Amino acid sequence: MPQIPEKIHELTVGQLSARSGAAVSALHFYESKGLISSRRTTGNQRRYHRDALRRVAFVRAAQRVGIPLATIRDALAELPEERTPTREDWARLSEAWRSELDERIKQLGRLRDHLTDCIGCGCLSLETCVLSNPDDVFGERQSGSRLMVERSGSRQKRKQPENEPEDCC
Repeated sequence: MPQIPEKIHELTVGQLSARSGAAVSALHFYESKGLISSRRTTGNQRRYHRDALRRVAFVRAAQRVGIPLATIRDALAELPEERTPTREDWARLSEAWRSELDERIKQLGRLRDHLTDCIGCGCLSLETCVLSNPDDVFGERQSGSRLMVERSGSRQKRKQPENEPEDCC
């Protein structure tokens, strides 16, 4: 990893990429999403403050655990400008994300447990399928097939196979 002298307070996009391990295109994307910022030189080149290194590390760590970029941006917006996130910042923010991650883990476990049922049936019924309709949230309003957008004149009734029970899917 290339070392950057301490007296240099700004990094080029190439230096930031080399030090952070993030592709230049990813850094441009992060900047477009408001996760990091740069200033432009008179030659229109980007220059990043050294704190961008820690911010990029922060973004990448949060992404690895599945935190959406919008949530990461909101978290970084709480920090003072040109200050790197500290261990305390990370602890505070990660605690706020814990319940969201716990819920996602619970949903993934439920999907994993029912995946073989769905493959065995093969129907992916919107009315009864735990993958398409978890916790039967649509069943409260109406049956699943009515949730599909109907095309005028192109709807055909599905023929029931002989070995499939009438109440399946």
